[in-house]
Amino acid sequence: MTACSSLPLRGERLDGVLSWRVRRDDVNSTARLAACIPALAVAASLAMPEAASAQSALSSPDAAQTVPADPQATAASVWNVPEPWRTDPFYLETSVYTHHFHYNPEHDDHQHLVTAEWNITEQWLVGASAFDNSFDQPTQYLYGGYRFRPLESLQPLYLKLTAGLVHGYTGQHQNSIPLNSLGTAPAILPALGYCLNRFCSELVVFGVAGVLVTVGITIP
Repeated sequence: MTACSSLPLRGERLDGVLSWRVRRDDVNSTARLAACIPALAVAASLAMPEAASAQSALSSPDAAQTVPADPQATAASVWNVPEPWRTDPFYLETSVYTHHFHYNPEHDDHQHLVTAEWNITEQWLVGASAFDNSFDQPTQYLYGGYRFRPLESLQPLYLKLTAGLVHGYTGQHQNSIPLNSLGTAPAILPALGYCLNRFCSELVVFGVAGVLVTVGITIP
């Protein structure tokens, strides 16, 4: 290093790379410059790991700036899907009209139905209903169901078949539905439905007793 100690060397750092330059006008002989070559090589080798680390940090995926998602835009896209009746997972409905096939002065035509369904897929679903039965008794219906669309050219039209357990026919009306000896009976209900955007309506047939018209809305 004695031969290099007297050389005026300038060290500069450019973009994380250390470079050394020799002012050639101050070198008195070619021999002295040649003697400095090993020292310059050592200095360059010490600077290389630091430069590589800086380059790695710049090229790392974590260094790239990510644009955060806009919550309002995401919510708007969920509500603006082209066929919500096909893709929305939830459905809420209520009854608007009831008709019994056979007149009975004890029949109540105001069911106050509240139904919530979860569409597991476009076809399969589960749901729960609370309503007043034909004899004005609080009743519950827990069920699973299947929905299919019979007409390719009219996809908002569907048929739905649900099956489950109904509870609420008690006292003197316990035998008004079949297999209700324990107060809870199996039930199968077919329905015909049609949707316009998120608003749907169904015609539900409840056994041989009558039909029920409902309206509802799908929720993303």
